[in-house]
Amino acid sequence: MAVTESHAVRFFETQFRHQVASGDFALNPFEQLALEYVAGDVLDLGCGLGNFALAAARRGCRVTALDASVTAIDRLRQAARAEALPIEAAVADIGQWTGGRQFDCVVAIGLLTFFPCERALALLETLSDSVAPGGRCIVNVLIEGTTYLDMFEPGHYCLFEPTRLEMAFAGWRILASRRDGFDAPGATRKEFFTLIAERAGKLS
Repeated sequence: MAVTESHAVRFFETQFRHQVASGDFALNPFEQLALEYVAGDVLDLGCGLGNFALAAARRGCRVTALDASVTAIDRLRQAARAEALPIEAAVADIGQWTGGRQFDCVVAIGLLTFFPCERALALLETLSDSVAPGGRCIVNVLIEGTTYLDMFEPGHYCLFEPTRLEMAFAGWRILASRRDGFDAPGATRKEFFTLIAERAGKLS
C-alpha cells in the first residue's frame, strides 16, 4: 500500500534514522507498561522501530506490525530475522487502515494523535472492533494540555479529551488507566493518557 508523505511521516522518518544510527532501541515507559498485558496474536499499529513488537515476540506472541516509515519497518524485519521471531512487518498507510480481522491484543501507542480528530476517533473504533472476545486493547494518546506541537502538521492532529478513551471502552474491563506528563523542548509539555482494556468473553 502506498504511503502518503505527511509532515508526521517525514518527522519520524528522520527521527528513526537517528535512532538506528545511535542504536537507541529502548522501550518507552508506555511500552514497558503495556508489555505485561500482551499475549497471543498481537497487532502493533504504528509500531515505529519495532522495539515493542520485538519484546512481545520474545515473550511468545505472534506479532503483525504496521508503520508508515520504511526505515522503521526495514529495521524491524532485519531484527526479527536475526532472532527468528514470529513477526510480520509491513509498510502501511495507517490513515487508510480499515481493520479486517481480530487479534488477541491490539496496540496503538502514540499513534492516534497524528490524525485529525474525526479520523482518530474512527481509527479508535476500528481498533476496538479488531479485538477478539476476551482480548485486550492498549491505547496511548496525547491529550489536551499538551503544548509541544513541533511534530504536527497544523490541523492534522488530535489532542484527546482526558476522559475520551475511558468513554470509548465503556463496558470493557479496565486493566490500567494512567495519565503522565513530561517536560518538552522550549518550555513546553507533553501530556499522555494510556488505557489498557479487556473485552468481555473468552479467547478462542
